[in-house]
Amino acid sequence: MRVSAILLAAGESRRMGTVNKLTLPVGGRALVRRTAETLLQAGLEEVVAVVGHERDSVSALLRDLRLRIVDNDDYRQGQMTSVYCGMAALHSDCDAVLVCLADLPLLSVDDLMRLIRAFADCPTSVLVPTYKGARGNPILLAHAHRAQILAGDRNLGCKRLIEKNPGLVTALEMDNDHTVFDLDTPDAYRQLQRRLGETPVAQAISNCG
Repeated sequence: MRVSAILLAAGESRRMGTVNKLTLPVGGRALVRRTAETLLQAGLEEVVAVVGHERDSVSALLRDLRLRIVDNDDYRQGQMTSVYCGMAALHSDCDAVLVCLADLPLLSVDDLMRLIRAFADCPTSVLVPTYKGARGNPILLAHAHRAQILAGDRNLGCKRLIEKNPGLVTALEMDNDHTVFDLDTPDAYRQLQRRLGETPVAQAISNCG
C-alpha cells in the first residue's frame, strides 16, 4: 500500500485557552511535531502539513522535517478547508490518503500500521478507526476520493463524505484509545500528563486556564 498523509494543523485551538495546543510540550516535543514525526516514522509516501492559525510558530516546529508545509488562508472557515488544501497539495502517486489531526498525542506507528494493513484488505473505500463505539482519527480514503473532493464543494470533507456515504465506510475497532484521545481542553492536557508520568509545565498549564 502506497499511502500519503495530510496533517491538519491549522485550527484555532479555542477550547485550550490562550495557548495554541499544537505548541504544548508532550514527551519533550511540541505536540504538532510529535504527531508529524509519528507519521514520518510510518514510512508514508509523502506528508503534507496544513497550517493556518499561528502559521509561523507552527511551521517553525516542523520546518526541518521531511514534509511539505502548505498554508490554508481559509482556515477560519473550518477543518474541511484544510482537507481540501491538503488534498490539492499532494504530489506523489498513492493508493490511499491518510487524513490525520495534529492533536493526537498518543498515536503510534503501530496504530498507523494497523490501519494501513486493514485498509489493504478493506472492502470499502473509507476506513475509520473506532474505540468502544466512538469514531476516531486518522481516517484512510482511497485515492479516488481525492478527485471527488477537489472537484466538488470546498466544504466537502471527510466527515461529510462519511455521513453522506455510509456504505463506503468500514469501521476498524482499535484495541486502545489512541485514535480517540485528542487534546482539546486543559483537562485533557492534564490527563495526558498524568498518563505519561510527566511533571506539568507550569507556564503551559497557566496559559491553558
